[in-house]
Parts: sequence; C-alpha cells; structure tokens
Amino acid sequence: MAADFSRVRTLIVDDNTYMLTILRTILHGFGIKQIYESRDPAEAFDMVRSDSIDIIITDYQMDILDGLDFVRLVRTADDSPNPLVPIIMLSAYSERSKVMAARDAGVTEFCCKPITAKEMFSKIAAVINEPRPFIRNRHYFGPDRRRNDPDKSTYKGPERRKSRQKAAAKDEGGENEATKPAQTGS
Repeated sequence: MAADFSRVRTLIVDDNTYMLTILRTILHGFGIKQIYESRDPAEAFDMVRSDSIDIIITDYQMDILDGLDFVRLVRTADDSPNPLVPIIMLSAYSERSKVMAARDAGVTEFCCKPITAKEMFSKIAAVINEPRPFIRNRHYFGPDRRRNDPDKSTYKGPERRKSRQKAAAKDEGGENEATKPAQTGS
C-alpha cells in the first residue's frame, strides 16, 4: 500500500536555493502538497509559530543561524507551539561527532547529502509511521535517542547498558564517552 503524504505540512529550512528546489521537487513527488520554505532559520521559526507544521527538514550548516540552534529553538523556546514536531536534519558532513551533535540537539532523523528520494521517503515514513517517545530532563529534550527496541533485546539483565557501551567502545577502538558509567535520567 502506498503512503499518503498529501496532508503532511512540511517546512524546509535551507539557505541554499538549489537545495530548496531539489527538496521541493522530491516532496512533490511524494504527493506532499503543503510545502513551506525558508532560507532563514529565524524566519522559519516564525513560520513554525504561525502555521501548523507536521515535519521540519533543515540543513545542519547555515550562515545566519545554524541548524542545531534552530532545532534547539523549536524544541525548547517558550513560544514554540509544537516542540514535538519531527525534525529531519540534512548535512554533507557525516562524521560521528556531527551526527551525535544533531541527535543531542533533538533531531529526529539525520540524512546525509547528497540525498536521494529513496532516503528522504524512508526518513519521512519513519517519523510518521514510527514516532519515537520524547524525553525531557535537565540536559535534554527531544526524541528518545536510543534506537534499539528493548522488546527485541535478547539480554534483559541489569548490566545491559554496560555491555552495549563496551561493544560500542570496542567498535570505535578505544575508550570514549560510551565507556563512561551511564547516568540516570538521560
């Protein structure tokens, strides 16, 4: 069954006119009819406040206000009407540190440039069909950053986080943030 995105109100925030055109064309191809665009993140936040937006697609690096600051504004500003709106971030930089910074800012999905229609469809379908719960604590507000499904995990014991942290550290070849003790509430 084909997905029906015709009523999804989407805001694209990118300071590159060419990228706005590519994204608009892709979204129209998915049947998305209500597409709002802005080259200025501050203007985009005004659009978020005045229009009911279902999904935001934003670039990571922009001149006026970068994508991370824009995401934090949407997530935490007192006058943000929908801090739970799904946000898909696009970036030409796919280094782990950039992806982690986006995740920690409250991004729902991350998509590396150059983008493909297939990848955009996958990200949009994921935020619509598989919404993630939101977490709020002193240091973070946004979608649950844990990607694994706890119901599918084979190990349910008290040391499950430590075993995942050790595996992640081993994959990266040494000690890092993942090897530090897990803090509660995040």
